[in-house]
Amino acid sequence: MQALDAKLRAGLTALDLSLSDAQIDSLLAYQTLIGKWNKVYNLTAVRDPGEMLTYHLLDSLAVIAPLRRQLAQMSPRVAGTALRLLDVGSGAGLPGVVIAICCPDIRVDCVDTVGKKAAFIQQAAVTLKLTNLRGLHARVESLTDQYQVISSRAFASLADFTNWSVQALAPQGVWLAMKGRHPENELAALASGVQVFHVEHLKVPGLDAERCLIWMKAVVHRDA
Repeated sequence: MQALDAKLRAGLTALDLSLSDAQIDSLLAYQTLIGKWNKVYNLTAVRDPGEMLTYHLLDSLAVIAPLRRQLAQMSPRVAGTALRLLDVGSGAGLPGVVIAICCPDIRVDCVDTVGKKAAFIQQAAVTLKLTNLRGLHARVESLTDQYQVISSRAFASLADFTNWSVQALAPQGVWLAMKGRHPENELAALASGVQVFHVEHLKVPGLDAERCLIWMKAVVHRDA
């Protein structure tokens, strides 16, 4: 555990991300919980703790600073409302649980169509005492609540992701899609009602692979 703690702290330094000792402990406890549930349920194919820390925790942590910057720009528009984030196809809670740990002021809902994965999120919320985290067993198309941010990590094509979740996007809300290499074909296939307003390339500590964030928003077309 000491080696994992040191690796996590080194990764946070590389990401220029400041977290409290309690948040770091929660991240490591979350990874341990994934490992325990993996013995019964197939939450993730990555089993080695060191690889899990890189491929899951640090990969998800790389989105925190960009998310905070985006929320700082949005905050005047959502003043007076509790900021809500929906993580679609969350699986083991990546990046949703990581966001809930790092950003306690955000209410995070993780939705998955697989009941055992939604149950794991609920257990993580209880075990880690994350009152801002909730697991939902549902299809995203059925959700009626409104979210200022809707995120996904290797969930589906950008077209399907935005199409399936558009009814849950709050006015002036944004989509955040975590992708590997720049998805040119997916970007070209987006509906005219979806606008990409920022593409951000990420460097994940210890990971020799391309990563990028695709930021999108809904566009209302007005007749001339």
